[in-house]
Amino acid sequence: MSAAPQGAPVFGAPVRFGVLGCADIAWRRMLPVLTAAPDVEVVAVASRERARARRFTDRFGGRPIEGYEALLAARDVDAVYVPLPAMLHAEWVERALRAGKHVLAEKPLTGSAAETARLVESASARGLALVENVAFPHHALHADVRDRLAHGAIGRLRGFGATFTIPVLPASNVRHLPKVGGGALLDIGIYPVRAALEFCGPDLAVVGAVLREHGRTGAVVAGRVLLASAQGVTADLFFGMEHSYRNAYEFAGSEGRLTVDRVFTPPPSYRPVVCVERQDHREEFTVAAGDQFAAVVARFVAAVRSGGDAQGLAAASVRQAELVAAIEEAAVRVTV
Repeated sequence: MSAAPQGAPVFGAPVRFGVLGCADIAWRRMLPVLTAAPDVEVVAVASRERARARRFTDRFGGRPIEGYEALLAARDVDAVYVPLPAMLHAEWVERALRAGKHVLAEKPLTGSAAETARLVESASARGLALVENVAFPHHALHADVRDRLAHGAIGRLRGFGATFTIPVLPASNVRHLPKVGGGALLDIGIYPVRAALEFCGPDLAVVGAVLREHGRTGAVVAGRVLLASAQGVTADLFFGMEHSYRNAYEFAGSEGRLTVDRVFTPPPSYRPVVCVERQDHREEFTVAAGDQFAAVVARFVAAVRSGGDAQGLAAASVRQAELVAAIEEAAVRVTV
């Protein structure tokens, strides 16, 4: 039998969070956002080592807990945030749902489309919110871009391109361990893949793909993917972790071009600039700054309070996982 939520929040009361793991992203990005949110209370942080959990709670509050199972058993935890390495998500998200907890999990939600769909169905059946922390679509920038495209800023959309690359990581980084961290496609490539789905529609198919794999570790370190919609709009995606840092996207239209830099990881104070070029005319539009991680937390809290209604986000996560699986299946793999 499925477990009923152990501590569903009282209407208007803060959602009580437990943090399942002490990853760097929790320290740098998510815990500062969670502790600042007026409708959230961080009540516990769990680690396999109590001292590590205490380091987090000394800064962010809550009580330290040794062991993930102990946190899931806590009756004063309504929801858990899961920042564990990618290939551990499926197991612990499933355990959290069975314990009756709402779940906000780092991306990728799982390493397979089938597992992602199964967890989404499990959350829905239990009336629990399950949200994958793909944060960038929640920034106001992308609504601004979508509106400009809809109003003909560059004419009819013909093609889309997105890039996300980061410098070489230390050999000890979890991304170099495919069975734990998943590699560059699951950790970095997800950003341009999701952007293509957001702007080119859910019917994208893989035309071709190349994945570069490390000869010693077997980890995917870079890749290039060409997708196409049923209407012939193409999406050219490039990603990797052996490059200079860059994240950007661009749209090619029948009458112009729209480009934006720093689209996936803008700091909260950063004001993105949208560039529109039409023949001999160029304009720049500055978009308001925003914290996309705070926006995800607000969306998650709303889903918790509405009884787990986050189906729009859940469906996007499933389609994203399906497209990643199609890329993996179609890719030409090159050992480097």
